[in-house]
Amino acid sequence: MAETATIARPYAEAVFALADGAGKLADWSSMLASLTAVASDARVRTVISNPNLSPAKVAGILIGILTGQLSGEAENFVRVLAENRRLEVLPEIRTQYEALRNERENLVEAEIYTGFELSDPQVAELVAGLERKTGRRVKAHVEIDKELIGGVKIVIGDKVVDASARAQLSALESALKA
Repeated sequence: MAETATIARPYAEAVFALADGAGKLADWSSMLASLTAVASDARVRTVISNPNLSPAKVAGILIGILTGQLSGEAENFVRVLAENRRLEVLPEIRTQYEALRNERENLVEAEIYTGFELSDPQVAELVAGLERKTGRRVKAHVEIDKELIGGVKIVIGDKVVDASARAQLSALESALKA
């Protein structure tokens, strides 16, 4: 079977083009988040994978669960995914859609790991520095990692900036051994 990312790409691009053209990027983000949450539920996954249920029935169940939360276009999207037996790739479709949206909005997501709680001004200062470095707006997600002695570790895409005390001690140890 083809890789999930490859299967999801055309759907994510189609949804993005539709949302971007209508100026509804945020609305589609919300709808895809809801769809992904529902489709990830174990009971719903059982329904999705049941070969005895017609695609129309499966789509109807998903749409019924999210009554009032989906636009007409989103309901049609669910029907297309069900008809093509692609509902299981909804999480990847959402991931790719969000990457396209971030690119359009010149936004980058940063995971900030710290050994202690950061105050709002500290987070704002980190974000401002990252925005200067990347030239893009930064959406930060701060997570406490008790393994870090001090400092921070920042992950942006495939780039890692490890300014933790552990990394600095490691660098010092390496320099002393040389």
